[in-house]
Amino acid sequence: MIELSNVTKAFGRSFAVRNLDLTVRGGELFAFLGPNGAGKTTTIKMVTGLLTPTEGQIRVAGFDIEADYLQAKSVISYIPDQPFLYPKLTGREFLHFLGSMYDMPADEVEKRTGELAARFECEDYLDDLAETYSHGMKQRVVVSGALLHDPDVILIDEPMVGLDPRSANILKVALREKVEDGCTVFMSTHTLGVAEETADRVGIIQNGTMVTVGTLDEIFDRAQTGGRLEDAFLQLTEGNQTSPFT
Repeated sequence: MIELSNVTKAFGRSFAVRNLDLTVRGGELFAFLGPNGAGKTTTIKMVTGLLTPTEGQIRVAGFDIEADYLQAKSVISYIPDQPFLYPKLTGREFLHFLGSMYDMPADEVEKRTGELAARFECEDYLDDLAETYSHGMKQRVVVSGALLHDPDVILIDEPMVGLDPRSANILKVALREKVEDGCTVFMSTHTLGVAEETADRVGIIQNGTMVTVGTLDEIFDRAQTGGRLEDAFLQLTEGNQTSPFT
């Protein structure tokens, strides 16, 4: 579970997020939508502990992200929009490094590495240096790393960037399986189709303030549009000139 209580983040005199209250339950995939600069990535970075709120409190799986940082981090996986790997490590070495950070036994790491490499189809290059990987290859290894320790909470920013349609489908299925097992998935995306396909609930943020939260049907009712998330998004953000698709 993720709980944000009156969370605000200011950078100097500018506010990226204002008075955000939100609860994302266990066993839920929550899609976080908004125009560019709306506060999505700032919010995710605060939930991961990479940024500190100016005001308010964030709890992850019952742990205060500031006071109980190590306990919170032990149950979180974060997949950023730009996958990072150490260029002079192979994919396998990177996954073993991650496993050691979570105190996983080496044999368990190797077993999980094999399972995830097969699932995300990165076996053929897992023993090559990461500096030789394409963006999509990096993304598949990073996603494998995020699932390695069977996290309770997954935070994912633009999950389908760089993935081909087959890999994107594999990831969507994997996320839904995690949710069915009780995991909380918090997903920021500009790809409204992905949100429609996968999300249990949707939140729309604009100018750092939450506009609405609800199921797709609830969002459609509030927007008084038909059954298309794109129409509802544009209606509820009042035709914001910043494209939500870039």
